[in-house]
Amino acid sequence: ATVAKLRALAQRCDELVVITDRIGAHDLPANCTLRTFGARTKVGRGFRYMRALVPELLRRPRPDAVIAHMCPIYLVLAAPLAKLVRVPLALWYTHWTIDRTLKLATALADVGLSVDRRSYPIDDPKVLGIGHGIDVGQFGARDGLPAGNGTLQLLALGRTSPSKAFSTLLRACSLVRAEGVDLRVAIHGASTTDEERRHRGELEALIEAEGLAGTVELGDAVPRPAVPELVRQFDAVVNTTRGQTSGGALDKVVYESAACAVPVFACNPYFDQLLGGLPVELHFGSDDSDDLARVLRAFADADPASREEAGRELRRRVETGHSVDSWADGVVAIVRRLHG
Repeated sequence: ATVAKLRALAQRCDELVVITDRIGAHDLPANCTLRTFGARTKVGRGFRYMRALVPELLRRPRPDAVIAHMCPIYLVLAAPLAKLVRVPLALWYTHWTIDRTLKLATALADVGLSVDRRSYPIDDPKVLGIGHGIDVGQFGARDGLPAGNGTLQLLALGRTSPSKAFSTLLRACSLVRAEGVDLRVAIHGASTTDEERRHRGELEALIEAEGLAGTVELGDAVPRPAVPELVRQFDAVVNTTRGQTSGGALDKVVYESAACAVPVFACNPYFDQLLGGLPVELHFGSDDSDDLARVLRAFADADPASREEAGRELRRRVETGHSVDSWADGVVAIVRRLHG
């Protein structure tokens, strides 16, 4: 996902230098220089990071900005020399975690960037919302609605972490099925930590307890290249990730699904602008299976034209406010503003 953002940014720059832990497959243009700092230890990574960064900060002409992506420590390490040579510092961050490093990075940064001011967990006037950076070419709009033969087909994607609150979806499905709604649900996500593996077992037990064994599929993670086509096969995507009270990650899967012109149910209150004012209601209360059941019932009863219109409008909103192009335009505009 980051490669698409870098590609869009490189198209707007004379040169883009990327300092990264490691390099994978990419199609970045020729004006993109890649340097790595991967090492076995944290100290080794820090040393190699600075060895790659320092020559870039001391070169002539100076870089227009240093942009730290999601890792505040990158900005903290760069700050002493960057400030000495007057290179502006920006931090892109969208998560609910607040620690000392983030607080220090925010204090040192010239600007904080996030999807929305509310998705940056520290309230600071220097934080600006510029939208997400979704590759709308990769996540293309579907053509028409899937053939469901009257069955409501729902998809949920994410790690089997308790924070994803898949249990809310399972209980809501049990409620709407008891009221006669025919549905099929697929949940796909990785279980790589002990907590995630333990919670997968809890979800499997809940599926059995709610009598959803023939209705809900709990599958493994899906390779990223296969996600767009998978999303387009469902009537809607459900995102039950809990909303946070002090800033919160706005799950990229919501924007990616919307880019596919697929309606997305979400409970994070910060999706209000993306999901508001549509022909069908897509927002529900966090951890509220009754409220999710309510909006699922209404969606099941909605006419196909309303569902399709909602999907098309979601696609339009991502294209105009959350694409890699709108994201890169926002970054460049802010860097220019920093230079007066």
